Amino acid sequence: MFYREAGQFKTTYAADMAVFPVLQDRIGIGIILAIAFVVLPLLGNDFLINAVMIPFLVFALAAIGLNILTGYTGLLSLGTGAFMGIGAYACYKLTTIFPNVNILVWVVCSGFFSAAVGALFGLPSLRIKGFYLAVATLAAQFFLQWCFIRVPWLYNYNSSGAIEVPQRTLFGLPVTGATATATTRYLVVLTIVAVMTWIASNLVRGRIGRTWMAVRDMDIAAELIGIRLLQTKLTAFAVSSFYCGVAGALMVFLWYGGAEAEVFDINQSFFVLFMVIIGGLGSLIGSFMGAALIFILPIVLRAAPEALGLPLRAATVEHLTFITVGALIIGFLVVEPMGLARLWQVGKQKLRVWPFPY
Repeated sequence: MFYREAGQFKTTYAADMAVFPVLQDRIGIGIILAIAFVVLPLLGNDFLINAVMIPFLVFALAAIGLNILTGYTGLLSLGTGAFMGIGAYACYKLTTIFPNVNILVWVVCSGFFSAAVGALFGLPSLRIKGFYLAVATLAAQFFLQWCFIRVPWLYNYNSSGAIEVPQRTLFGLPVTGATATATTRYLVVLTIVAVMTWIASNLVRGRIGRTWMAVRDMDIAAELIGIRLLQTKLTAFAVSSFYCGVAGALMVFLWYGGAEAEVFDINQSFFVLFMVIIGGLGSLIGSFMGAALIFILPIVLRAAPEALGLPLRAATVEHLTFITVGALIIGFLVVEPMGLARLWQVGKQKLRVWPFPY
C-alpha cells in the first residue's frame, strides 16, 4: 500500500468507524478478493488449491481465533487444537444425526459447541492468568483429547476410531466426500473465512474489542472503570473457541476428508500459537501472515532445492523446517515482538510514494 492517507477526510461517524476507511485500502482488498475468488480457481492447479490454499485458510482462521484470546485479550491458551477437535467432532455428530440439513449449516453451528466448552474452561481465567492459565488450558487440551479417543459415541463407535466424512452437496455440487473437487471446497472455505474475518474485524474495532484490549493492557484498571472481567474474559474464550471450532470442522470436512484424534493433539496447539507469534499479537492480518509463513515455508523448503537441482532427503527438509521456524520465533520475540504485522505497519508509514491523494 504505497500511498498517502492525507487528504482523505471523514465527515460521518460511519466513515470514521469503517473497516477500510482509506480508498486505496478498499481498492487493495477488492483486488485481493478478486484474485482469491476468480483468478486462483481458474488458473490454480489441484496441488496449489488443495495442498496450499485450503490449509492456509483453515489455519489462518484458527490463528484469528487464538489471536482474539491471546493477542487482543492477553489470555494465553495452549488448548487450540482441542477446541478445533470439538468443532470437528460436533460437526460429525450433527451431520450423522441430521443428514438432510446442509453441511455448511453444521460447520458453522459446530463452533457454538466449541464456544460453550471454551467458555467452561475459561472460568478459571478470573482467578488465574499468565503461566497458570496456560497450564489450565493445557489440562483442557489433554482432557479433551482423551475424550476424543475414549468416548466411542463421538466417532459413532467406528472400529478405526476415526471421523469418516460423508458426501454432502450444495446446490447439486458435492462439497464433501471423495467426489468433491478441490475448487469447490476451496471456494466454500474461502467464503466462510472471508465472512468470519469481516465479523472479527468489526468485533475488535467495536465496544467488545475495546473491552478485550482494556483487560489485556491492565485488568485491574479495566475493572475500576466498570468493565466486568468475568463476562469479558468468558466472551473472549467463547469467541476464540468458536473460530477454532469452525476451523476444525473445515479442516476435517473440507480438507482432510477424515481424521483421527491425533490430528488435534498438543502439536496442533503449538502450531497455531507459532503462527500468532510470528504473524503478530493483536492483528488480524498478522494471523494470515503467520499462517502463510508457518505453513507455506515447509512447502517452499521442499520445492526450492529440487527446482535448483539440489534434491534433499525428506528428513533433511524436516530438520531445516524445525530450525527455520525456531529461529524465526526467537528472532521475532527478541527483535520485533509484534511480529510481521508490526513490520507491515512500519513499511506502510515509510513507503509513501503514491502521490494521490496528497
